[in-house]
Amino acid sequence: MSFTLVTEKKSKTYAYDYDEYEEENKGANTMVEDILTDPEFPGLTELVIGDWGGAYENDCQPIIDGIVAHKERFSHIEKLFIGDMDYEECEVSWIMQGNYSSLWAAMPQLKELTIKGSSELVLGEICHEGLEALTIICGGLPESVIEEIENAKLPNLKKLLLYIGIENYGFEGSADTIEEFLINADFPKLEYLGITDSEIQDELAKVVLESKFMGQITTLNLSMGTLTDKGGALLLERLPEWPNVKALDVHYHYMSDKMVQKLEELPIEVDASEACEPDEYDGELYMVAMLTE
Repeated sequence: MSFTLVTEKKSKTYAYDYDEYEEENKGANTMVEDILTDPEFPGLTELVIGDWGGAYENDCQPIIDGIVAHKERFSHIEKLFIGDMDYEECEVSWIMQGNYSSLWAAMPQLKELTIKGSSELVLGEICHEGLEALTIICGGLPESVIEEIENAKLPNLKKLLLYIGIENYGFEGSADTIEEFLINADFPKLEYLGITDSEIQDELAKVVLESKFMGQITTLNLSMGTLTDKGGALLLERLPEWPNVKALDVHYHYMSDKMVQKLEELPIEVDASEACEPDEYDGELYMVAMLTE
């Protein structure tokens, strides 16, 4: 098993390489056992699960079930990331996720949960008093998952970061889907809102700027999508209405240098790096979100 240990954060990444998966029969079924036999595990507060072996054809359900079955031995884990792998290991849209319904009650101490991949992803009925950060990284966020988060009972959630993605990789909704989500979701302590990685980023900027959360957040993340000067103009017009917003992240975008300059003149912290140029084909301009294949 390959791993990376970050001692100052008491974090460790567990993953299998190709040979372990193919020749040693390592996989999701053996991951929890290997973690529990690691003498360094009891000293960790953050657990990161990388490639569990053939993640493109085997889901991570045995890992989730194993954590739940041994919940007492995972009671020191405050941060959990399942699916931390790059495209060379497994393309994000291929990562086979699992059903997290039983995890919420099993890990009451959990403060941060990050999930990468949305294929077969089920969050279930989300109810957790202590969770402070939820991040879903994917190429396309299914409407079923959006609805589960919309109905979530997370009274202490401070950070929500969602990669919306594109239709070809799972997002079948529209700006109306996200508008309804923002209307119905109830996160009274939310400070960081990220609605990112979309091919309709201008439309999403509009619905986010009109949402109830603008009056309470301190950080707005609309990065990694196809944000153009149209969305940038909305930000320039509306952000001064909310002095509570101290930081804006719009890195990876399709805005002009002039618009970027105007945004950077706002009296807040602005990340408008990674400017992109549209591709032209047969007279049509094409823009892509960052996390696509």
